Amino acid sequence: MRKTGLWTAGLALFLIIMLAGPRLSWAQKFGFVNLREALMDSEPGDKMEADFKKAFEKKKAQLQQKEAEMRRLKEDLEKQRSVLKPDAFREKENNYSNKLRDYQRMVEDANREMAQKEQELAAKLLPELAKVIEAVGEKEGYTAIFSIDNPVVIYRSKSVDITKKVIEEFNKRSKGKK
Repeated sequence: MRKTGLWTAGLALFLIIMLAGPRLSWAQKFGFVNLREALMDSEPGDKMEADFKKAFEKKKAQLQQKEAEMRRLKEDLEKQRSVLKPDAFREKENNYSNKLRDYQRMVEDANREMAQKEQELAAKLLPELAKVIEAVGEKEGYTAIFSIDNPVVIYRSKSVDITKKVIEEFNKRSKGKK
């Protein structure tokens, strides 16, 4: 009976040490950062956005001009419908259709070009942002920092979101490089 009591007490002590020990010795600090927000709400992100808007407005003006031209062509075609012979009207209609397809391709190309431009601008800032995140992680003693943009993260406490700290540090570093 005495051996069983000692054995039970020893087993209980062993289990307590095994279960509580790792929690005590593995104190870890995790952080989560919204990369998109850190890029867009920072001063370098604001500059990137201004550069993007300049390029976008230029493309938009070109597309609006072409769109106005297409509207005029369509209106002219409709006005001439009753005046033109069927063969002449079909020829003008085919001409309009070809120009419309060219315009649609132009819009698609512009959309692709703008998406690529946005990615290029963001890619220029991401390496610097990664350095800032690493510095914040080391300074604040984080074990790991995860991007909340990644849909794999199922749960996170709002208290470990360090996006604001990253933005502040990113702004500080960008001022030093001007």
